[in-house]
Amino acid sequence: MKKIIVASLLFFATFSMFAQTYVYRGNSNFTNDLICTVEDGKVYNGNSNFRLDIIVNVQNSKIYKGNFNFIKDIIATVKNGKVYRKNSFFEGDILFNIQDNLVYRGNSISSFDVIARIEDGKVYKGQSNFRGDILFNFDGELSIEEFVAVWFVIHQ
Repeated sequence: MKKIIVASLLFFATFSMFAQTYVYRGNSNFTNDLICTVEDGKVYNGNSNFRLDIIVNVQNSKIYKGNFNFIKDIIATVKNGKVYRKNSFFEGDILFNIQDNLVYRGNSISSFDVIARIEDGKVYKGQSNFRGDILFNFDGELSIEEFVAVWFVIHQ
């Protein structure tokens, strides 16, 4: 019995290491509405996990174009919930920030500057909670950097 339990735990631990998060358009979870797949800091086009289908990737709090990691390929840098343009840390280069599951414009934390709200794997437009205002949803876990990478993929 012990062997079965240990084998089961090892199987699930191994399986969870390769867990993928799928991102869908709106409130859908149909294959036709699959936007991208996120796995190990890489955002793949659609349902792919092929190296050539990497749209963006995350390394050390930086989001890079494609599968590159050159300074010229940095799209954004994430630090303390703030998303900076390219490789900058200047306050004037803050594109948006994420605090308490709300996405704010620039460096603001005003309720007037809420761009999106994140709740239960769904990302709503503004402060809405209406099903019709869901921009996209995801079925797993995303780090803040992975969320920002997905945000850039969806808003290109």
